[in-house]
Amino acid sequence: MSVLDPRALKASLARDQRLLGLDVGTKTVGLALSDVSRSIATPFDTIHRAKFAADAKTLFAIVDAQGVGGLVLGLPLSMDGTEGPRCQSVRQFGANILAIRDIPLAYWDERLSTAAVTRTLIEADTTRKRRAEVVDKMAAAYILQGFLDATG
Repeated sequence: MSVLDPRALKASLARDQRLLGLDVGTKTVGLALSDVSRSIATPFDTIHRAKFAADAKTLFAIVDAQGVGGLVLGLPLSMDGTEGPRCQSVRQFGANILAIRDIPLAYWDERLSTAAVTRTLIEADTTRKRRAEVVDKMAAAYILQGFLDATG
């Protein structure tokens, strides 16, 4: 497989397969899982980045264990919709994943996802330490939920 249009990604999945949302950062990768009906995104885990091979091994262990049929990678577009260096990094991460395994993959606009999640956590009076622990996987859930809602 390769990079797909978001609607084509959902159409390519078997009935009981989930989607895995990724918020790819320089130090961590936040993960969120959809339910099997692909209507609800739930924060799942955070991978603390090391070498790409180790990150990919961890990621694919989760893909296999959770019945994931496709990946949604958050694409950190600039506010004007252009792609900068962070987008290039995420696209390269996706290309590296596809070089290892043939899995459907789509990119989704993630502008302000981390900011929105952080704001929500602050409003909930969450401590800085707790915010640091959960913000990446919650941002992944925010990205994945946006994808699920938009692609119905």
